[in-house]
Amino acid sequence: MSNDARTDHDPYVDLQGSPEFDELRSRFRKFVFPMTALFLAWYFLYVLLSTYAPAFMSTKVFGNVNIGLILGLGQFVSTFVITIIYVRWADREFDPRAAALAKTIGEDKR
Repeated sequence: MSNDARTDHDPYVDLQGSPEFDELRSRFRKFVFPMTALFLAWYFLYVLLSTYAPAFMSTKVFGNVNIGLILGLGQFVSTFVITIIYVRWADREFDPRAAALAKTIGEDKR
């Protein structure tokens, strides 16, 4: 859609400039950015240990299971845990506010 086709009153632009939208975006960022940083730090720690501390990573814990395997599986577990935490947070904090904002411009009827 070109700028010429826009009307003087664009509800999406109005909503984007509202304090409620700013607050919603701020809440989202305050949750997602630290969680992303935490996960990336954990991931890069695993990669760095794998690269620079192979003796440590190959330390056997029991049987043929070593620290590297446990930390590698921990990557999968942490991904699922972060996803569960995000879904619960979004259901409780983010989605109701987003739905309320959508309702203000009639997007809830779509």
